[in-house]
Amino acid sequence: MDRITLTGLRVRGNHGVFDFERRDGQDFVVDVTLGLSLTHAAATDDVADTIHYGELASQLAAVIAGEPVNLIETLASRLVDICLADKRVAEATVTVHKPQAPIPHTFNDVSVTLHRRSSDTVARP
Repeated sequence: MDRITLTGLRVRGNHGVFDFERRDGQDFVVDVTLGLSLTHAAATDDVADTIHYGELASQLAAVIAGEPVNLIETLASRLVDICLADKRVAEATVTVHKPQAPIPHTFNDVSVTLHRRSSDTVARP
């Protein structure tokens, strides 16, 4: 399986469980890896035959900057759904980094990573 990877997409969002996180916002950094066949795109040399990573970045950024959620797990799930919406994508891995998480200790990063296949069915409560 071939891969398209987008790393370090930094977007300001207002996600978190605390009022000040939703009020003030913070930067979220997202890494995405898509698994799909790129054979046809390589043969045709046509952007229409692949995932346009600029358009994907814009779609992801809109979700990150959009409706606030409490958990980065929820945010990651919404982002992976965007990635899998294109039927050519067989699997997607999304990591959401929250480097400014309100932790009262010195740390480098907090992140959540989800890996889903297009064939997965996710049970939602």
